[in-house]
Amino acid sequence: MSIAPDRIPVIAGIGEIADRPKDVSQALEPVSLMVEAARRADAEARGLLSEVDSIDIVGLVSWRYSDTAALLCDKLGVGPKRAVYGPVGGESPIRYLHEAARRIANGESVVGLVTGGEAQHAVNHAKRAGVDLPWTPYASDAPKFQRAADYVHALAVKQGVAWPINVYPLYDIASAHAWGQTPREADAESAKLWSANSAAAARNPFAWLRKELTPAEVATPSDDNRMISWPYPKRMVANPNVNQGAAIIITSLAKARAAGIAEDQLVFIGAGAVANEPRDWLTRPQFAQSHAQAAVLNAMKQHAGAFDVVELYSCFPVVPKLARRTLGVGVDHPTSVTGGLSFFGGPLNDYMAHAACAMVREVRAGVKLGLLYGQGEFVTKHHALILGREPQLRDNTADALIDMKAQAAADPMLGPPVAIDETPDGAATLETFTVLFDPSGQPAYGAVLARMDSGARTLARVPAEFRDDLTLLMSPQRFPVGLRGKITTDASGLPQWRAAHG
Repeated sequence: MSIAPDRIPVIAGIGEIADRPKDVSQALEPVSLMVEAARRADAEARGLLSEVDSIDIVGLVSWRYSDTAALLCDKLGVGPKRAVYGPVGGESPIRYLHEAARRIANGESVVGLVTGGEAQHAVNHAKRAGVDLPWTPYASDAPKFQRAADYVHALAVKQGVAWPINVYPLYDIASAHAWGQTPREADAESAKLWSANSAAAARNPFAWLRKELTPAEVATPSDDNRMISWPYPKRMVANPNVNQGAAIIITSLAKARAAGIAEDQLVFIGAGAVANEPRDWLTRPQFAQSHAQAAVLNAMKQHAGAFDVVELYSCFPVVPKLARRTLGVGVDHPTSVTGGLSFFGGPLNDYMAHAACAMVREVRAGVKLGLLYGQGEFVTKHHALILGREPQLRDNTADALIDMKAQAAADPMLGPPVAIDETPDGAATLETFTVLFDPSGQPAYGAVLARMDSGARTLARVPAEFRDDLTLLMSPQRFPVGLRGKITTDASGLPQWRAAHG
């Protein structure tokens, strides 16, 4: 017996907005960006927004409201039985779409809305100009999201390596070394992928930066492309300085047909998978790969075979570099249909909502099968979802919409946590590293992950005055992974690393 059309989930409407007024006082606040995006989606969905019974709101960062869900529902004039304001995480829009599809398939929902919006560009501009924004008052007493400092190791916080921009390079260097690349070759791969992202952004009417760049323009440091954290210059990192909103309306095939929505507008939601790495990144056994990411992507590949187009989360180059190898996607194959977080824009946790909109347009234009892959925190949370031209149903049931057991596949490979030595003294072997740069583009200090001879790991600093060591770390010829050195703990309690020269 085939599954009933009222249990087959489809995307019925999408809406996006990029808000760039000349006068910052006219900029839309985040909830207004969500409202406008939802109304644009509703124009495609032929009024289904008035019947929405479930809303998921991507956790926002640029502005705080006392009750985001209640405020949004009031502005939209809707009263869903379920309205949830979620936690932060770059994978969260994919998770919300997946869960909305499962509610449709299980008969728990008829019309769902996933939406998010950020206005960090307006907030930053107003702050610099000393302008008070005429928005809903900022709720300083609103519940706060958990900070990285609340769950990563105290040594990482102490060493100033508790932000994604400082952690993802550790994966980039460790993985490139494991693949046998030189630093120059790894940088060339990153630049090629990001050049392709800029081309996708140039074609996307909702992108923040719509200029195609060559690989050299992406990779070469300059006044407007300063180094941030080795090996990443500014054009290789996510750009949160945007005002963007997105919305997706999800319903059943039967409901969409009853609303009179054209069949060629409907996009079917297929299988999804989720898996996580241990949250404290410092204690993970290795940094050359993500077993959770691989488990998620392998589940998608095993389910569908191959994909015509993919959107591989692109906060930093290592993420799609790891992912494309698992999927078997060549370096010449675009890894984004949206434009990437550097060029399309990185509206904090909401990028993948825009990626879903871009993927919907691809499917409507003739693509049969597309993959959305999102990631959150420090290579920690991984979620993937298939969109397609036809229903992605297994044995005529909605079973394909449930979790594809990726966590169970990842767990045996994750390994036990590594012991951390917070006050090391003695010989150590370099595992991976990065170099943090100051706003002028000069090296501020290096951050080295190293193993003591005891087997314990430590995170040590390479001060700016250790110039020979910093030069060694940033050599374009070879990664000094595996190099022996010595670590001592200084008077302030910070471990410091020096290479064993000569």
